[in-house]
Amino acid sequence: MSDAELRPGAKPAVAPGGEPVVALRDVAKNFGPVRALSGVSLAFRAGECVGLVGHNGAGKSTLIHVLTGGIEPSEGAIAVADGTEPHDARGARAAGIRCVFQELSLCPNLTVAENTRVTNPTLRGPGWRRRAGALITRVLDQIFPGHGIAPHSLVADLSLTRRQMVEIARAFAATDVEPRLVILDEPTSSLDSSTAAQLLAHVRRRVSAGCTVLLVSHMLGEVLDSCDRVVVMSEGRVVSEVVAADVTREQLVGLMGAGVHDARAAGPAREVSRDPAVRVVHAPIPGSDITLEAARGEIIGLGGLAGHGQTDFLVSMFKPGRMAMVPGDRQRDGVFPLWSIADNITVGSLGAYGEAGILRPAREHAAAATWKERMRIRAPSVDDPLLSLSGGNQQKALFARALASKAQIVLMDDPMRGVDVGTKRDVYQMIRAEAQAGRTFLWYTTEMDELYECDRVYVFREGRAVAELGPDEITEQRVLQASF
Repeated sequence: MSDAELRPGAKPAVAPGGEPVVALRDVAKNFGPVRALSGVSLAFRAGECVGLVGHNGAGKSTLIHVLTGGIEPSEGAIAVADGTEPHDARGARAAGIRCVFQELSLCPNLTVAENTRVTNPTLRGPGWRRRAGALITRVLDQIFPGHGIAPHSLVADLSLTRRQMVEIARAFAATDVEPRLVILDEPTSSLDSSTAAQLLAHVRRRVSAGCTVLLVSHMLGEVLDSCDRVVVMSEGRVVSEVVAADVTREQLVGLMGAGVHDARAAGPAREVSRDPAVRVVHAPIPGSDITLEAARGEIIGLGGLAGHGQTDFLVSMFKPGRMAMVPGDRQRDGVFPLWSIADNITVGSLGAYGEAGILRPAREHAAAATWKERMRIRAPSVDDPLLSLSGGNQQKALFARALASKAQIVLMDDPMRGVDVGTKRDVYQMIRAEAQAGRTFLWYTTEMDELYECDRVYVFREGRAVAELGPDEITEQRVLQASF
């Protein structure tokens, strides 16, 4: 789609006047034979929110690491308003560049206050923990009123949602250098709709005060609602820049090169037997009058606000060897970071690739290659390290691991974090096909569109199931009513 095919009256994006806060000029980055970035030129000016979209592997993560000084460009340059060129993370931080990474960077063995000190070195001397705690609490209060996070809490003890909230607040907190460019990489991927709305409202307040925000997200609705302009990347290049108010979601998907996916019309209503003879799950939910039941081939959604017991329930149900789990927090619960892509895919079903108790590597490798193609994992070879993949492609590897197993019950803990719209469409179709073949899915998700993919939904509140919604009752209004 060209810029001329956008909404009538639409125009290519033009950044506001004035000197850029940060500018990239003809930036390229090679990793061996792979060209991750190719001639990217972008300017970010004060008081604007810029959206960055594109499929997994489009170059977004590499661009972020260049901006934050984690990667030095192979070609081109990055400059800030004072004329300096940050070559490393320390220089980027001194320039006021902050980032909330999709793969959270908090130290799990430190408290919330101690993590705040890590990125604010001026918090030193007697009483620094108290001052750090007061700083992070003040910013959390500004962004997420009612957050309930204590500064002395150990990060490892926090839920994924609260860790994301702390990481976001830490990026906006300032001691010596005020944040000038804040990069938010999939910041709402583990937040429920209410908490995400709090964050996006704060973003607009900070932008109005002159801060610059780069919002990287696969949630296209929030990109269009929150951003002034949108940059589209594909194959390491910027392929389009548009004014957010002048483009529809469907047009934006078209610019990204993926077919439009309407979640409500994703698949025809399926007849699923509720006969007890084919019931494969019968699990009383603690503290509830409701028992979760699932038939063979049924897709069951777990809805409600994040952190209300859905993950705990799935973990309590999980029986290794009989069930497969696709975790949402892949770094803590899913991937083996030092292993290859193939090893990460096949580790859950090694017994299927052996003979007389002896593992046959050729079979294992062939199976991994098959699932790489089925899941469209973007990598030259399954022998490559898992960490060579983007976050979304790592998540695809976890899906491949679960679906490659013999498990007839698959538990999914908000698994689509950081996955692009095209991949989501493919995964939805695969889940429906696997369900049609008899597999049962229990799917916790914070995305309303994904609940529309389910046959029935149980809504959780304060650790209990408070409602069961049938196929004709699954609407955003009904889920929100039950959630509150």
